[in-house]
Order: sequence, then structure tokens, then C-alpha cells
Amino acid sequence: MIVRTWKLKLRLSLAVMLLFGLIFAIVILAATLLGYGGNYTLFVILGLGIIFIQYLIGPSMVEKAMGVKYVTEQQAPELHQMVSELAMNAGISKPKIGVSETNIPNAFAFGRTKKDGRVCVTRGILNTLNKDELKAVLGHELSHIKHNDMAVTTLVSAVPLICYYIALSFLFSGDSRNGGGILIGVLAIAAYFLGQLIVLFISRTREYYADLGSIEIGGKPDKLASALYKLVYGAAKSPKEEVKDIQGVKAFFLNDISNARDDIEQLSQLDLNRDGEISEIELAQLKSKNVNIKTSDKVMELFSTHPNMLKRIERLAEYS
Repeated sequence: MIVRTWKLKLRLSLAVMLLFGLIFAIVILAATLLGYGGNYTLFVILGLGIIFIQYLIGPSMVEKAMGVKYVTEQQAPELHQMVSELAMNAGISKPKIGVSETNIPNAFAFGRTKKDGRVCVTRGILNTLNKDELKAVLGHELSHIKHNDMAVTTLVSAVPLICYYIALSFLFSGDSRNGGGILIGVLAIAAYFLGQLIVLFISRTREYYADLGSIEIGGKPDKLASALYKLVYGAAKSPKEEVKDIQGVKAFFLNDISNARDDIEQLSQLDLNRDGEISEIELAQLKSKNVNIKTSDKVMELFSTHPNMLKRIERLAEYS
């Protein structure tokens, strides 16, 4: 487990460094080609401003979008007990616990810092999962808080936006000095798209990292796999309008609710006895089973906030 955690941390760190190296290269290139660099501090200030605003209002936006209501220990004793135990295992402060009344089964964690962590569940997940599955899901969410990857996501998401602003500034400013302005604009657009792909890679990596974190603090691989299967199924059968209403915060969820209908088709092959769950035996069989993932699904994964669900559960089989 320690080795795998180290590898995930390394991937995350390298992706963040690459992303910030990208923006640094664009700014330096712009200053070099045009012969001055004073105005480019504006983009740095703009980026920092975006990050700071996201940092300040992010939690409130998530709360409003999901209609989160925080619950006391008296209102949800079992939920508080599970979160307290997992937080102790994770070595973090117990986060605030909230419930969203949406019927789409899911859970999410957010906050500005580890001490400001909040973990929330939907009414749908409380009505869908059994106790062990819910514990594994909560372990995943508390791992996001432990890893503090919410702050990383906030930080890196502003970088492609800065590249986009640079591109707009040079492509439509009329400054074609030695063709440098147009060249910088084109390169900034390319950096914007590459930056978006890196941000999505970071988002997918943090999900693998949190899956492993759940197991390390008390969740069971088969219970998390079964929970993911049920969440996908729940989202797939939910009304499209209800899914659309909360798509804006889907990056915080355990799975990409927009792809649920495609995911359920892939995952159904794992539920061998068709009982709606993935058992320990069914998960273990994945270790010796070749899972076929279509090329189109592999390509689509590059543009997704979450890993391919079949690959994700296959990795959980390695931990069982």
C-alpha cells in the first residue's frame, strides 16, 4: 500500500509541476518574443485572484448547488459514528457532516483546508447502500480531505484559464509585432487545451488516490467496488433533468454521473450472479480476468474528471 501511495503522490506532484511549468513557459516566451515582460504580471495577478476567489466562495457554491444541510449527532448518530471512526483512523479532525436531499446516490467532500473539511451524502445514497458500503464511500471522501486535494484542484484549475486569457489578449489585441503576438496567442491556445487535459488527469489521479485511502483507513475493496456499482446504477436510472441540475459539481462526486448510462453497461459484466452487488469473490476474479475496454472509452476517459469505472474497479481488485 505504501508503495502504491508513493506512486500516486508522485504522479500528482509531477502533473502539478508540469502544469505550472506550462504557464511559466508561455509567460517567458511572450516576454522574450515581444521584448518586454512588465504587463505579463497582470496574468499572474489575475490567476492568483481567481484562485483566491475560488478559495473563498467555493464551499458556499457547492453547498448552494447541492442544497446541503448540516446534521447534528442527534439527527444522524450512525453517520456521525462512522465519520468519527474514519477520521480518527485517517488522523484528521472530524469534518462537518451534511446531507443533500437529491435522490441521486452519491457523496462528496469539500472545504478550504483539512480543518475546514466537510463531507456530505445525498439522501439517495443513504437509501441505496448498506452500512459497509457507506463506510467505504465515506472513507474515500475523508481521504480527499486527508490528502487536501481539494486545494490542489482549486489551484490548478486556474492555470488553463490564465492561458486562455493570454490567448485572447494576443489574438484579438491587434498587436502583430513581428508576428510574435499571433504566435503567442496560438501557443497559449494550445497550452490551454493541454492544461485542461492535465487538470483532468490530476482529477482522475486523486480519485484513485482516495480509493486507496479508503482501504487504508478501514474500508474494504469489495464494499467500495459494490458501492461504486450501485452509484452508477442509481445515476443511470435517475431522470436526466435531475442529473443535469447537479452536473456543475460532478467533479466532487465519486463517479461521473453524466457517463453513468455507459458505465452501467460495462460494469454489469462484473455482477456475475446479477444480485445488484459486487461481492468479494466477484472482485477477486478480476485479478485473473482480462477486462476489455473499448478504444472509444479509453479516448473519452482523457476528457473525463473521473477514471474509467471498469479500470477503477479492476484496480480495487488488486488491493483485495
